Amino acid sequence: MIDIKNNKKMNNRNASYPVSLRKVKINDHFWNPRISLVKEVVIPYQWEILNDRVQDVEPSHAIKNFRIAAGLEEGKFYGYFFQDTDLAKWLEAVAYSLQTAPDERLEKLADEAIDLIGLAQQEDGYLNTYFTIEQKYKRWSNLEECHELYTAGHFIEAGVAYAQATGKRKLLDIVCKFADYIDEVFGPGPDKLHGYDGHQEIELALVRLYKATKNEKYLNLSKYFLDVRGTEPYYFVKEWEKRNKISYWTMKETESPENRRTYMQTHRPVREQKEAIGHAVRMVYMLNGMSEVAKECGDEKLYEACRILGADIVNRQMYITGGIGSTSVGEAFTFPYDLPNDTAYSETCASVGLINFAQSMLETDYRNGYGDVIERAFYNIIIASMSKDGKHYFYVNPLEVWPEASEKNPVRNHVRAVRQKWFGCACCPPNLARLITSLGRYIYTYNEDTVFVHQFISSEAEFEVSGTLIQVKLDTDYPWEGDIRLQLKMDQAASFKLAVRIPGWCSKMFLKIDGEDAEAVLSDGYVILDREFRNGSEISLKLEMTAMLMQANTSVRADLGKAAIQRGPVVYCIEEADNGSNIFDITLDADSELKEIYEDDFLSGAVTIHTTGYRRNDGGGSKEALYSPYTGKKEKISIKAVPYCLWGNRGAGEMEVWIKV
Repeated sequence: MIDIKNNKKMNNRNASYPVSLRKVKINDHFWNPRISLVKEVVIPYQWEILNDRVQDVEPSHAIKNFRIAAGLEEGKFYGYFFQDTDLAKWLEAVAYSLQTAPDERLEKLADEAIDLIGLAQQEDGYLNTYFTIEQKYKRWSNLEECHELYTAGHFIEAGVAYAQATGKRKLLDIVCKFADYIDEVFGPGPDKLHGYDGHQEIELALVRLYKATKNEKYLNLSKYFLDVRGTEPYYFVKEWEKRNKISYWTMKETESPENRRTYMQTHRPVREQKEAIGHAVRMVYMLNGMSEVAKECGDEKLYEACRILGADIVNRQMYITGGIGSTSVGEAFTFPYDLPNDTAYSETCASVGLINFAQSMLETDYRNGYGDVIERAFYNIIIASMSKDGKHYFYVNPLEVWPEASEKNPVRNHVRAVRQKWFGCACCPPNLARLITSLGRYIYTYNEDTVFVHQFISSEAEFEVSGTLIQVKLDTDYPWEGDIRLQLKMDQAASFKLAVRIPGWCSKMFLKIDGEDAEAVLSDGYVILDREFRNGSEISLKLEMTAMLMQANTSVRADLGKAAIQRGPVVYCIEEADNGSNIFDITLDADSELKEIYEDDFLSGAVTIHTTGYRRNDGGGSKEALYSPYTGKKEKISIKAVPYCLWGNRGAGEMEVWIKV
């Protein structure tokens, strides 16, 4: 749970810095196969998709759009206005992969794509294939719908990441030229546009560009886009009237943007917003930008808004799996505690954005539970969003699935029982790729006198703290076991702090230092060891990890009378493959033991949970009757629950997280 009452002012003593991906080497039994899968399968597969070389999927046309915009081919633009971002996110994923695992062939592919992007860029710096091909003279005429700045943001992030990975500046120079042009177009001056994008992203990207180039105009422009958002007069009404009230989506007259203000988080200036509302991805992308600007500018009011909105999401609007955005109508938040399971939207991109926002907040103040939020999303919804083969994906992440209803009930047809090869709007798959390839930056942070361990992923990392070069080696069998082992290497003994997060799910822990029992004192969610460490010092932390039944707040009506099974960070579900059809008739026995069994042969190894419960047994009553008198008869049954992150890998079938008790 995030505590919004803590720290009314930003406190730099609690701030820490991310670690370069080059200085983190992951050697983890759980994550390494997934990182390798992304590098060896996902990135090449997505490149084939971008080039329209995979059969039986929605065409991407992304590369072809660039070839047309560059004048290398004839043709028309195909796809969404923001189709270019699929290539941008792919390049960013490649960049992170190259930082940890150099690959000449992959780098050559990326360089060729960057050359193509350079050819498609216009003389003044503008870069967007839709407007270059189809609407050459209508740039910036529909910021509400067409996501020009959102698209620019993803290319800026890719440019920064690729320069950091390879030392090559070509893409960085391209995006700097684009950002310089955007700065000429937007701003407070009388001859500039006083607008902002309908889909937030540019705000975060410009801060990253500022950090890479030290050019303050990028930071100022990011702050401008945040400052002007939600102010009066309402910019989107002005541009709507100027284009004769026509929507680019339907090419018909549409209602006033005034009616969509909450959807786009423009109902109030950002510092005055108190409740997460509207499109979920836009909200967390905006919060990430706000958090980064607050850090760089020392803007306490902006940071306070981040904490308030973040707390609202996590404490009142987040699924137990780390998903956010409960409705398919607008991919949006609805209202506090409205968390339906069978129609949950919970877009993958929204959880990716939530992780990045939480990490940004954690770097400013390690307290307040942001590490727990990241862990919950990583070990549940993020892993669940991609199949074991790396070529099928969930866009929507429900907590209950009935395949026939998904197929035949229009209210549920956004819920898929099996992962898809690709999507017409394919924002999620490349987002997953860039997140998993950058996993190393979420494990540790550091400051002048402290090394922080936030996530338990076997790895080695290097820091300079208190004037001493320190190497940390972390070994663990997480998430299946709670034993954490840390070994320190340094040239000579040194005094500094080692802060290790203790997850909120953990009720009992045991600490040893150099083989001796030590008192584990919890402070703001971390065990903080402030002492002199020597070369070879070992810290062992045992987090007691047992399966338990979880209940939701009584305001979450969808979960009343139900429980979810959780063990450590892993949330469980029951599937038809193990428990037969109509699993929704299953009731847990709250007094039954939850037996934990590690199964080597279950989808490459996982802890499964075995218990007992009940199904209804009407004793051979009429099977034809739609309704009949209640008997209350039931039979005892065995139940097997599996990690939610692995569901749907054994074919289409029913699935349920929240089970009647």
